[in-house]
Amino acid sequence: MTQSSPRWISRNAGPHSDQLVTRWLFGMALLVAIMVVIGGVTRLTGSGLSMVEWRPLIGALPPLNAAEWDRVFQLYQASPEYQQMNFGMSLAAFKNIFFWEYFHRLWGRFLGLAFGLPFLFFVASGRVPQGFGWRLTLLLCLGGFQGVVGWWMVKSGLTEQASVSQYRLASHLSVALVIFSLLIWTGFDLRDGRAKWPKGHSMASLALLGITILAGALVAGMDAGLLYNHYPLMGNGLVPVEYGEAGWLDPFENPASAQFHHRWIAAVTFGAVVVLAVKARRRGLHLRGNLVLGAIVAQFILGIVTLLHGVPVALGGMHQAGAVVLLGCLLALLHGESQHRQTP
Repeated sequence: MTQSSPRWISRNAGPHSDQLVTRWLFGMALLVAIMVVIGGVTRLTGSGLSMVEWRPLIGALPPLNAAEWDRVFQLYQASPEYQQMNFGMSLAAFKNIFFWEYFHRLWGRFLGLAFGLPFLFFVASGRVPQGFGWRLTLLLCLGGFQGVVGWWMVKSGLTEQASVSQYRLASHLSVALVIFSLLIWTGFDLRDGRAKWPKGHSMASLALLGITILAGALVAGMDAGLLYNHYPLMGNGLVPVEYGEAGWLDPFENPASAQFHHRWIAAVTFGAVVVLAVKARRRGLHLRGNLVLGAIVAQFILGIVTLLHGVPVALGGMHQAGAVVLLGCLLALLHGESQHRQTP
C-alpha cells in the first residue's frame, strides 16, 4: 500500500524534478557505499575506539594544535583499549588510528548535509515527486538514527571490554544497508516506475545475502577471520572442533562458529543468487543478470582469498565493498524482474 505525500511538497513536481531527485538518490547511495567501506577500514585498522567522546557539532574539526592532541590522547589513554591492548602507544601511532575514526565520522556529517540540504530544497520548492515524501522523510530519520547507533556501538567498547559488541556492530552495519537499499529501490522506482517487493526465490536470495552480510559482521566483531585461514577445511574437518562450545549463543559468541556459519551461508547464497541471475538472463534481463553474476563470483572468490591471507586491511576493505556492490546489483535485478513481470 502506497502512502501519499502532502500535495504542497509536490506542487512543482514533474519529469525534470523526478530526474533530479533520482540522480540525487543514486548519488547518495554511492556516498553511503563509500561510508560502509570507510567503516570497514576503520574496523580493520583497529581505529574505531580512538575517539572516546561524541561531539556532534564541534567534533567536526580535528585537533588543530599540540594541546588539543594531548587532550584527546589522554582521553584515549584512559580507555580500556589503550590499557589492555595498546599500552605504551606513541602519539604518532595514535594519530594514525585517530585519522580513520575521524574520517568515518566526518564522512557521516558530510552525508547528513548531502541528504538534508537537497531534501529541504526539494520540499521548499515543491519538487518532491508525488507519493515519495514519506520515503524521503524516512531516509532522513534513518540517517539521524544511524549516528546514534554508531555512538551506541562505540560506547560498548569504552566499558571494561576493549572491543565493541559484535551485536552493536552488526546493528550499525544493518542500518547502513537498509538506508543504502532504500535509496537504490526508491531511485529505481522514480526512474523506471514503482515495482512490487520481490517474492519467492527472489526474496529468498535477498534474505540470504542479508544474512550472509550480518554473519560477516559477527565475524568482524569477534576477529573470527583471524582463525582457520584455510579453505574449505577448518582444521581437520569441515566443522571446527570448537563448534557448540558456547551453547545456544554459539552462533553469536563463538568466533570459530561464526566463521563456519559465514562460510557456508555464503556458499548457499552463492548458489541461490547464481540460479536467480541465470533465470533473469533467460527472461531478457541480460545486463543486470550479468552484473549480479560477476558480482557474486568476484565476492565469493574475494572472500576466500581474504581468509587465506589472514584478512589484511586492503583485502578486507575490498570484501566489504564487494558486499555492498553485490547488494546494489541484486536490488537492481530484483527491481527489473518486478517491472518485467508487470509488463503486459
